[in-house]
Amino acid sequence: MATKIRLQRHGRKGYAFYHIVIADSRAPRDGKFIERIGSYNPNTNPATIDLKFDRALYWLQVGAQPTDTTKNILSAQGVLLKKHLLGGVKKGAFTEAEAETKFQTWLDAKQKSVKTEISKLDEKERVAAKVKLDAEKATNKAKAEALAAKKAALAVAAAKAHAEESETPAATDQTADQAETVQP
Repeated sequence: MATKIRLQRHGRKGYAFYHIVIADSRAPRDGKFIERIGSYNPNTNPATIDLKFDRALYWLQVGAQPTDTTKNILSAQGVLLKKHLLGGVKKGAFTEAEAETKFQTWLDAKQKSVKTEISKLDEKERVAAKVKLDAEKATNKAKAEALAAKKAALAVAAAKAHAEESETPAATDQTADQAETVQP
């Protein structure tokens, strides 16, 4: 039986995540599988990968063929490097301890690069949020100044109206007195 290491699609439309499975090459993409060895979520930044490292290594050594995307995932997790190093141990190129130290140094460097990438993304998000907040503060300040100017203009208009109103009743009283004197 020809086995493949491949992705099995799950999730809703436009928001897919994948199970990494060992399946017969003749089985449908989302159909029957032999073993589930992990998951892959490309929707997060960076993509989230959960993998049973030992089982993936076992299936590669047994002869399971990874698909292109799965091969990239296994390479990023170090499974293919570990298989390569174990092949070198089997051929006698170096000892198992040397292979393990080489793998650990690679793994440490990989984890460090992932952490720096995550910190860069966090810093970028923080800066973007600060810029957005500053822009919102400037907009709110401009709106507050415009509202204060409008209220001041209304207050001036109300004061003028009140001043005219206080002058107008006296003027109307005088004209009413004049009108009464003319009529008798």
